[in-house]
Amino acid sequence: MRTRTALALVFIAASAVACQPAMTAEEASASLDEASVSGSAASLTATSIDLTTNFTIGMAVENAAQQIHDYVASQLPCARVTLAGASLTIEYGALPGTCTFHGRTFHGTHQIQVMANDMSQVIVQHTWTGLTDGVVTVSGTATVTWSFADPSRRVMHDLSWTRLSDGKTGEGTGDVTQTPLAAGILAGFGESGTRTWHGTSGTWTLESMDVQWRWVDAVPQSGEYVLTTPFGKTASLSFSRVDATTIHVTLTSGTKSFELNVTTVP
Repeated sequence: MRTRTALALVFIAASAVACQPAMTAEEASASLDEASVSGSAASLTATSIDLTTNFTIGMAVENAAQQIHDYVASQLPCARVTLAGASLTIEYGALPGTCTFHGRTFHGTHQIQVMANDMSQVIVQHTWTGLTDGVVTVSGTATVTWSFADPSRRVMHDLSWTRLSDGKTGEGTGDVTQTPLAAGILAGFGESGTRTWHGTSGTWTLESMDVQWRWVDAVPQSGEYVLTTPFGKTASLSFSRVDATTIHVTLTSGTKSFELNVTTVP
């Protein structure tokens, strides 16, 4: 089971593709790095959200919270789960046993409040403090809404994150809609929406256009990102699967494209 994700980035080619101011190789590299770190933080919180959606819609909020408690305890023996009415606190790694879900090993604290659980609307509030999978550490909040008729989840988040390998940080907000992949939510999720964050080099905005993530991958396996950068240039990033562990990424900006392979190492 994966406990850490490693990225193998190999630049392959550059070619003329569009008609706008193009990024330099340094700007393209910085853009890929920013998108990667932001994506790691968003994917980590999406995984922990999915862990806590296993309850029956339409029952009392307290009963829904009880079902979340029981499911988390069954999946992650490492977690100390404290229940108080419709609220829970999960301390990942507080107890012995495995802490891995969807290929990620959790540590940190996760608070959940079931605010509504009607057939027409489910609202769950999440707060993370020092949530980490060994790649990034994330703190912040998210409000997640869905319904019995429409299983797609709207996730509105406000997060800060740090990449553990080099201390790179970011802080931002997002409003995205997530849907199960054709193979089901156990395989991964699709996402469309917008994320905006602030890093050391300025403000970045990323629009997700029907990207599809497998839980075990480091980047999406299909779809497109449109990234607006702090240096006044825009790039698109498209994704296609090469094999079980490798995804081909193409960054297009102005008259140039940069291609690379991203490999997820178990």
